[in-house]
Amino acid sequence: MYLDQANREQLQQWQEELAAKHESFKSSGLNLNLTRGKPSTSQLTLANALDGALDGNYISDDGTDTRNYGGLVGLPGMRALAAEILGVTDNEVLVGGNSSLTLMYFSILFAWKFGPNGEGSAWKDESTVKFLCPVPGYDRHFAICEEFGIEMINVPMDENGPDMDLVESMIAGDTSIKGIWCVPKYSNPTGCVYNQDTVERLAKLGTIAADNFRVFYDNAYVVHDLSDEPPELSNIMDYCRQYGTENSVLQFASTSKVTFAGAGVAFLASSEDNLKVISKHLGIASIGPNKVNQLRHLKVIKNMADLQSHMKKHAELLRPRFACVMRHLNENFSESDLGHWSNPEGGYFISFDTRPGLAGEVIRLSAEAGVKLTPAGATFPYGKDPEDRNIRLAPSFPTVDEINTAMAIFCNSVKLASVRQKLAV
Repeated sequence: MYLDQANREQLQQWQEELAAKHESFKSSGLNLNLTRGKPSTSQLTLANALDGALDGNYISDDGTDTRNYGGLVGLPGMRALAAEILGVTDNEVLVGGNSSLTLMYFSILFAWKFGPNGEGSAWKDESTVKFLCPVPGYDRHFAICEEFGIEMINVPMDENGPDMDLVESMIAGDTSIKGIWCVPKYSNPTGCVYNQDTVERLAKLGTIAADNFRVFYDNAYVVHDLSDEPPELSNIMDYCRQYGTENSVLQFASTSKVTFAGAGVAFLASSEDNLKVISKHLGIASIGPNKVNQLRHLKVIKNMADLQSHMKKHAELLRPRFACVMRHLNENFSESDLGHWSNPEGGYFISFDTRPGLAGEVIRLSAEAGVKLTPAGATFPYGKDPEDRNIRLAPSFPTVDEINTAMAIFCNSVKLASVRQKLAV
């Protein structure tokens, strides 16, 4: 279906056929959801060994009684595992509660109120604070910026990551830019993996940016591979050490999509200087994280070999779901001018771009037929997609049969919206 090559008679015929199919879907009374990247029940079940893993023994290998107060930066064993995951040293890791998003929020809060470098570096004392936001991106990152009144600037992305020429030129020319959001591996929602050049240049930003600038490096999907030969992500901290910019990067991850989404373990990795500043303020808000939960994670996932074996089981459950989405997209749109989409090798999302001006209408039609999708604009700051074309698909939670039905509705909605737009010209 190439709309730009079709005559009006053909377009009208397509519209009638697609509208009839849409009405048929509507009459089915479906209620399917592809809005958020939640692990499926079968994925969560993979970590059921956490229940009872301690068998009454709450003493960690280093002798810590995990039931008691203290240990603000986390158990040594968990710090060591997180360090191996993120490619840093043990003393560059702080282990938190169940949510890396909470650690991101606190990091912004502390930088805003007290400054990332302590006295004299508080963002609140600046006349304007701006963040660079590679788009499409993660809506919860944008929500944090909105919470603090931080001005967000869109930065385009391709398969290698954000446009680094633009990033560098903007930072060099504007000291009010205090940060950039990054999801470097299987970026949300495109699934791209930042290439070596992008990672190195992100590490080098600390040489040209204001001293209180930070790269917020949300490495949420660092171990979430779908293929047996996944793309490699360069180690940003290695480049930071090369350029002397260790303080410029805050790296985040968690086990939320590894074990239990509501009861995982979160990590913040950065320089020892940064961790001292953050720990100073965090220690006012907390007497220590849930070390019992950290210990039971260490009993189930003792090392990287255990983690890799566990994640292969996740991949086995996710691959059919992603394959179902890709089959529908390829069958419906490979020979068309109706859209473009990503084909990620890991992570939790697939990004689909409609023809300009149609994302909102496709989402409305899909909802009308019983399929809920992430709201149009959610992948852009302030919920405003300048071209109204990006849609995030999240196939992890539904069953394959549900995804099959949902994608049939989605594809029909894309076609119907596209034909109607063309006829209206």
